[in-house]
Amino acid sequence: MTEPVTPQFRPLDPAALPAVEGRLALLVPPEGRLPAAARAVDRATRKALSRMLAAPAWAKLKPGEATVMAWPGGLAAEALIVVKAPRRPGPAEARAAGGAIAKHRGTGALTVAAGDAPLLEETVMALTLRAYDFAAHKTGEREAPGPVTILCADPEGAAARLEPFAAVAEGVFFARDLVSEPANVLTTTEFATRLEGLRDLGLEVEVLDEAALERIGMRLLLAVGQGSESPSRVVVMRWTGGGDEAPLALVGKGVCFDTGGISIKPASGMDDMTMDMAGAATVAGVMRTLARRKARANVVGLVGLVENMPSGRATRPGDVVRSLKGDTVEIINTDAEGRLVLADVLWHAQETYAPRAIVNLATLTGAIIVALGHENAGVFSNDDALADALVAAARAEGEGAWRMPMGDAYDAMLKSDVADMKNVGGRDGGSITAAQFLKRFIREGTPWCHIDIAGVAKVKAETALSPKGATGWGVMTLDRLVRDRFEG
Repeated sequence: MTEPVTPQFRPLDPAALPAVEGRLALLVPPEGRLPAAARAVDRATRKALSRMLAAPAWAKLKPGEATVMAWPGGLAAEALIVVKAPRRPGPAEARAAGGAIAKHRGTGALTVAAGDAPLLEETVMALTLRAYDFAAHKTGEREAPGPVTILCADPEGAAARLEPFAAVAEGVFFARDLVSEPANVLTTTEFATRLEGLRDLGLEVEVLDEAALERIGMRLLLAVGQGSESPSRVVVMRWTGGGDEAPLALVGKGVCFDTGGISIKPASGMDDMTMDMAGAATVAGVMRTLARRKARANVVGLVGLVENMPSGRATRPGDVVRSLKGDTVEIINTDAEGRLVLADVLWHAQETYAPRAIVNLATLTGAIIVALGHENAGVFSNDDALADALVAAARAEGEGAWRMPMGDAYDAMLKSDVADMKNVGGRDGGSITAAQFLKRFIREGTPWCHIDIAGVAKVKAETALSPKGATGWGVMTLDRLVRDRFEG
């Protein structure tokens, strides 16, 4: 697994800053008196810092953005990273500052002269997450990243406040690694093997193979994977830290590669379908985090791992398949496969574990990207309290989430002439009809949220918390939801 940065915290001695090697980062307010660290650097550089701060380019920077001075005279550092940091930043601004530092950190040693900057843990958290670099398949010699040192007024306190985040960062990186892997490496069996490794952290892990899935009756899930040489799997991860409480169930779509099956996708962009297992990756990342921090909650994570391929054995458009629940589904479009996987796993989760609530995650529809772009995941729910708590958790963690509507009119669009339902409802309201399909597999009285993460699981432009690529969206949100709502 890609290892997160582990910063070291040290007392700040402004007089020692000119001798710092590698890269040096300063947090400088937009106006007013410079902090002690900046004044020391300004003296050492013969007012070069002051001249830079007086330039129009500095005025144009937004809070949390940075500029870089290369090989500054009077300093041993190879570069000076100057971040515009308000004296009283909000969490978003503090995180933006950390992300900006990580963006310019280079490969050598990095020292951040933070002093008594408020919300320092938010800044360092963002630095850690933004420094992610998936390099598992790059050859040749690579310079190992240098150490990160945070110089601050209260090193022990800052380190203590950041300690709980270490488990979250590990879960985020685990999820990002899974999403970043190519499909020829992260097959269904390899995915299951990696999840079995979580036993080392104290999780109970059970892998259900195709014979077990046949016995259970997960025919919808098996129908998705039957055209592939890669065998289908369901992996169940259990964390029991909450006594006798019924568990929260987290369910993830794990389509390790999605060609669309017989309803095959266009060639352009199909390479992105290595990320169609991001819902399962997020569930795995959350379970890793909960185990690492010894969460006082009962949580069961279930992921359906399949590959959707065309072949002589593949499911055809128009086939009718009976679900684990017993309802029959007319499969109009084999590229609407994720909801079939989730339907059986959702029903199995309820039959086997009687959860107090369910949250499922899936890169389910392109329609949610049309509706919300790449800024927000779509949240669908049958329970206002659970949905409100989830959206609040996402807001607190800086991960965009937006509640979407549901209703009987959308549900009626799933009517089939030959079966109990069909798996698509047409182009109109595509993300909503997909959610309505899943809702049919939720028992009355069970609080449930479906999160469509198709637009946020992997992005083509960097954010404050991640470089371009896999984001690990949802690990922080769901960990916060567990802490706020389900821990004793």
